[in-house]
Amino acid sequence: MGLLSDPNRRRALISMLTRLNAPICVVCYLAGVAWFMGLAFEPFTLRTYMSENAMGSTMVEERFPAGERALATGREFAARKKEADGMPVDWLVKTMQSRGLEVYTQRFSRTLPFPDENKERYIVKGTNVYGILRAPRAPRTEALVLSAPCSPGNSNNQAVGLLLGLAQYFRSQIYWAKDIIFLVNEHDLIGMQAWLEGYHHTNTTGMDWSPLHGRGGSIQAALSLELSSDVITSLDLVLEGLNGQLPNLDLANLLYAFCQKIGVLCTIQGKLQRNDWDSASGYTHAVQTMALMVLKQASGRPWGDHGLFLRYHVEAATIKGINSFRQYKTDATTIGRLLEGMYRKLNNLLERLHQSYFFYLMPSLSRFVSIGYYMPAFGLLAIILLLRALDLWVQLISPPPRTEDGVADMEQQSGPGVLSVLTPLVISHLTGVALYTLPIRSQEMAVEHFPVSETEAVVLTAIAIYTAGLALPHNTHRLVSGEGTEQGWRVLKLVAVLYLAVLLGCTALINFSLGFILALTLVPLAAFITPHVPKVLSAFIMILLSPGCTLLFSVFLFQDLQEAPVSLLDGWMLFLSVISQGILDHSLYGSLVYPLVALLVYPCWLLFWNILFWK
Repeated sequence: MGLLSDPNRRRALISMLTRLNAPICVVCYLAGVAWFMGLAFEPFTLRTYMSENAMGSTMVEERFPAGERALATGREFAARKKEADGMPVDWLVKTMQSRGLEVYTQRFSRTLPFPDENKERYIVKGTNVYGILRAPRAPRTEALVLSAPCSPGNSNNQAVGLLLGLAQYFRSQIYWAKDIIFLVNEHDLIGMQAWLEGYHHTNTTGMDWSPLHGRGGSIQAALSLELSSDVITSLDLVLEGLNGQLPNLDLANLLYAFCQKIGVLCTIQGKLQRNDWDSASGYTHAVQTMALMVLKQASGRPWGDHGLFLRYHVEAATIKGINSFRQYKTDATTIGRLLEGMYRKLNNLLERLHQSYFFYLMPSLSRFVSIGYYMPAFGLLAIILLLRALDLWVQLISPPPRTEDGVADMEQQSGPGVLSVLTPLVISHLTGVALYTLPIRSQEMAVEHFPVSETEAVVLTAIAIYTAGLALPHNTHRLVSGEGTEQGWRVLKLVAVLYLAVLLGCTALINFSLGFILALTLVPLAAFITPHVPKVLSAFIMILLSPGCTLLFSVFLFQDLQEAPVSLLDGWMLFLSVISQGILDHSLYGSLVYPLVALLVYPCWLLFWNILFWK
């Protein structure tokens, strides 16, 4: 405090920070990247542990015996689904009723803003079927959910069969203290969204659905099951939900503990855990696993049906059965015993899962990085913006240089006009509003005038507006009489730097992965762009670091990390598909990534583009 209260020391500190501003910024950026890369090194991570006392031990005896019968039920479900050319609603209702459940159905429909070419659908109509096993030993105020999506073709039939087998087995047990809801939802996420909105009496997406006639208690936890093979080699745990939300870490710890107990291989991001952490290959493996989690979380889309539960404060995860080339095989009976053990431990909960972490990264299933460890990496990048803002502020308040005759430079002395700073702000954000609203609103007109489909029209319109924005902001000063002053671009950059600092800080608090990726690309250009740097080279670098190119690079990086590299043409097609899926996720489920990029991130980037071409 004495350093800041003493005027002389304060001036000396400010002088040092402004004199060494550029070297300090470079060191902070390199330190932030190095800190993040070091998070995957095992000695810098924490070992997972069970924080909830009610789930602290796996000492329950799992007795589920009916794996083969569940697979036979799955084959019958597949045959009925093929006959009905969709969800066999009547057969599911009768089957659940025969197992002693209270069975209800829910119809829903949704017209998409434009056709989803990935799944070939536009007008979606379907039915959810769910059965409730009432708790015999409790007042029925709490519930657990086990769901299995009814997928097209031969996908996920075994999961529905195992769900029905578990329902029959659970019905014969008397120790349940919570209602258990067995849900088969049609049309994957759309059906799950309809059921959750009906269950919680909300309608946030404008979907049409019939009200639910049967409800259980307040949902405490949920698991979504995806099995498409009679035998599996490993179980993959999917945690990433809508807008980067994650379930309580104890839910992941519970699955890992039972996999260890029963002897089932368990993966995260499709990658097995390795023990050679001190080798280069072991460290690279951990970095790849953590980077995949960061990219998935940054996308903001739900990576499974569980992702929609998280917005209702329900801890949920998706368990996927993987049948790969490994020789080790696990049958349906073992998977059923594992799920039985997990639900028996969840049945013991006296309150919602809350004692463990909600913000974390996982380089493996046995190690995690808490928010206290990964936030300094972002902080080192964010402090660069504050240092640049301090430097700009000192330049603005410093007295103008005097000429040889002792007269101050009038150009430096005259402050920038309000319009010269306000005009780029307004036009940049109007361009963002156009990028957010016009692609969907103008699709019909685009289809009439060009030989493209509705989906192509939406994506190409978004790209056209994004590209056209590059020609607008650096000409905004021409709307104002006179040319921009030297002080003018400094004021505009000060506003833009502080704007970016607040934007990235708020984004990182909600979705760290998205905030960190944006900081990696936007902070360098925000720190060092001025009107006096080489125009062509700087413009090329700015375009490479723009939000659109960041998304394109992320698509290629994601494929490489999944060990499925793609060609340039295939990567470009994936890039277009990711754009259309991002717009659809916002319209259907409320994903915030597309409006965040269109309305805030892109306009902020345009402000720095305007500074580069300041005259």
